[in-house]
Amino acid sequence: MNAQRPIRTPADLLDAGLVAPERLAEIEGVAERYAIAVSPAMAALIDRDDPHDPIARQFVPDASELTVTPEERDDPIGDLAHSPVEGIVHRYPDRVLLKAVHVCPVYCRFCFRREMVGPQGLGTLSPEAMDKAFAYIAGHPDIWEVILTGGDPLVLSPRRLAEIMGRLAAIDHVKIVRFHTRVPVVEPERIDEDLIGALKASGKTAYVALHANHPRELTPEARAACARLVDAGIVMVSQSVLLKGVNDDPDTLAALMRAFVETRVKPYYLHHPDLAPGTSHFRLSIEEGRALLSSLRGRISGLCQPTYILDIPGGHGKAVIGASAIRESGGCHTVLDFRGTEHMYPPQE
Repeated sequence: MNAQRPIRTPADLLDAGLVAPERLAEIEGVAERYAIAVSPAMAALIDRDDPHDPIARQFVPDASELTVTPEERDDPIGDLAHSPVEGIVHRYPDRVLLKAVHVCPVYCRFCFRREMVGPQGLGTLSPEAMDKAFAYIAGHPDIWEVILTGGDPLVLSPRRLAEIMGRLAAIDHVKIVRFHTRVPVVEPERIDEDLIGALKASGKTAYVALHANHPRELTPEARAACARLVDAGIVMVSQSVLLKGVNDDPDTLAALMRAFVETRVKPYYLHHPDLAPGTSHFRLSIEEGRALLSSLRGRISGLCQPTYILDIPGGHGKAVIGASAIRESGGCHTVLDFRGTEHMYPPQE
């Protein structure tokens, strides 16, 4: 098949040598529920001879996705509970998420918004919905930061991104605009002069939070794309998810964090996997995650240390997985949210 064409169907996966013919029927079953997309850059990284390849595990569908456990939920971090208008999530006082688009250049098999993204997801905000979203931001002077997420905001054209930044430029109390994206890794060629220019606006500081989970994702092309952003004055931080079979060993995690720092991307968040439907095969226990993070102390520079966090199910925000925020009792955990309120994890009925 054309190596420059994204993989979007089970037949494409078969043609690319990413699934065996005998697995095609089960992959078609997964595709009926969840979106598929593997960019050419990611497909090229996959070792077809390794049945446990960590890049394939992130992007190639698996029948395990159809097994839903009792604690999993369609909206695992409670976006909808904090959505005052379409496209806005206002969970914390000084910042909001702006979900302008719900499509991505790749679809991660562990995605916590997998019920909302993709061709059959929530789609792109209509002009009317966008107007209401910006009116909400303008009407709340406590909002200091707007985080564009979705979906992946950098799939939008430079023209659309510039329009968004222009509208934010007119809202004086917004000072920080952050973009959550995989594009510099999965489609590094998109990071060109036009796109970089569209991320800037007078009076606003732009941040790009890059999502990558394995050091192999930071190819020379990805590092060059990040360099273009950083050289243009855009600050970059990282986001990763701790995933069984992908990065759940000290050497891989250390190599990933070092690769970020070498690329001038500051390690920021390492997420404990969310309780999204059909993702139990990716989840480690909190104890295993803590042990992995402890193993990084002393092994790698302080510059390379991420913050290990849990998004508390139900929309209660993030908790740092440390002794002061989370404790175990009888097989469950008590987690403190940022307001000091206790929650059970997994949630109890």
